Amino acid sequence: MTDRIHLLAPDVAFRPAELADAPSFAAALTRNRAYMRRWEPVRPEAFYTVEGQAARLTALLADRDAGRAAPWVLADADERVIGAFTLSAIERGPFRNGRLGYWVAEDHAGRGLATAAVRAVCEEARHRLGLHRVEAATVTDNAPSQRVLAKAGFERTGTAPGYLHINARWRDHHLFQRLLHDDPPTG
Repeated sequence: MTDRIHLLAPDVAFRPAELADAPSFAAALTRNRAYMRRWEPVRPEAFYTVEGQAARLTALLADRDAGRAAPWVLADADERVIGAFTLSAIERGPFRNGRLGYWVAEDHAGRGLATAAVRAVCEEARHRLGLHRVEAATVTDNAPSQRVLAKAGFERTGTAPGYLHINARWRDHHLFQRLLHDDPPTG
């Protein structure tokens, strides 16, 4: 796995998620719960437990093994999860697309880590996963995430009313995409 670890800063690695990350995910999500509330769906209490994260990671890793998802973490020097980046709903054939979702812990925000990680996701999407396009959506008032996407080469493609149920209500989202290459699909 070492060939799939990217250092984004001297103290931060971007690497594939593992089931062993469940305790660290539970701790990070609990610590950042209030910070991320305005951009996240309402979650059941079990989501914030080690068992809840183990179940979530088990399903996500099964999707990875089936070619439907690609999950990564940002980990600090002590291997604690400080962020997550996931391509989900990966489609092959003529579309070759994945949907990007991500978060960075509040105490690591503003360091450029999200932008660097989104760029790394796009590199992985193109070179390892063979995707043509990555899409993302942000709540319309999530300016920091919109800046991350713009810096990582995404363009805004529109606005979707009532796109996702976030923080207990249907929220409008800005839609973004990044085209990774113009090569024809292979395989």
